Amino acid sequence: MTHDVSLCLKEAEALSLRILDKAGFSPAHANAITRSVVAAQRDECHSHGLYRLINCVDAARKGGLDPQAEPVVHDQAPGVVKIDARGGCSLLSFETGKAHLKEKAERNGVAVLGINHCFHFSALWSEVEALAELGLAALAMNPTHAFVAPTGGTKPLLGTNPFAFAWPRPGRLPYVFDFATSVVARGEIELHRRAGNSIPEGWALNTEGDPTTDPAAALEGAMLPFGGHKGAALSTMIELLAGPLIGDALSHETSPANDAGTGRPQHGEIVIAFSPETFLGAQSESQLTHAEALFDRILEQGARLPSQRRFEARERSLEHGVSIPTPLYEELERLA
Repeated sequence: MTHDVSLCLKEAEALSLRILDKAGFSPAHANAITRSVVAAQRDECHSHGLYRLINCVDAARKGGLDPQAEPVVHDQAPGVVKIDARGGCSLLSFETGKAHLKEKAERNGVAVLGINHCFHFSALWSEVEALAELGLAALAMNPTHAFVAPTGGTKPLLGTNPFAFAWPRPGRLPYVFDFATSVVARGEIELHRRAGNSIPEGWALNTEGDPTTDPAAALEGAMLPFGGHKGAALSTMIELLAGPLIGDALSHETSPANDAGTGRPQHGEIVIAFSPETFLGAQSESQLTHAEALFDRILEQGARLPSQRRFEARERSLEHGVSIPTPLYEELERLA
């Protein structure tokens, strides 16, 4: 039986910072990445938690990202700010652009942040949740590498292409959802592989285009979109909005970092923010209260709101810390 290692959140942060410092990340990048992976670990989003440091460090070692890159801000238009990540991780670029996005959204009602030439590996919910805490509703999406076959196809073409949304709830945690347009996030399949477990039917195809429950075969083959053609259509929308619309790559034009240094792991991210106060003026408070009627009626039926499980995990972790499998902890310690 594999045992877990327990860490308080400060210990998890310190471990992440040690790993990233040793791998050559600037303090600004290391802090931005650590905030993201520790938040995911805290909320029991294991596929985007401390485990993701392994991929991040590996990509830097292979030249797939610049751990010292300084983002450059471009004031593109009254409602558009663009950040050139210059091959660095997307998280620092988002933090750099957040204040600009807020100011433009509050001035115009809606504004767009486009992040170009970034290495993206993190969950999107933390970004839209941060914007909701500023009183904004927000959408975020990005392509990935081509891991997913379009419905009816058998070969990878689309990314897992995550999509996140947050709605501010004054005095409460925001309404937030974040999901890949594939059946599951790729990290979930990797975690099954690492644990030696099979995956459910319907998640992926092997290289021959046949359904598989073998996670290794799935990682070599093609993942599937959720909801059939509907998920594939949403994934295509994300490709277009976070690719050509902001002048960046489509999933099939990118590739993971590799030892030969020929990978092209950078792509784009788009974040769209809405200011209820600007849309509604004096009515904003009453309309945010109006929105609560919908959430109340969902809960009255015994249903759960998205992220409710995550918020419950957050409370546990703030009190008791986090747990990770011993083999993962030992691998992280070796990196540190």
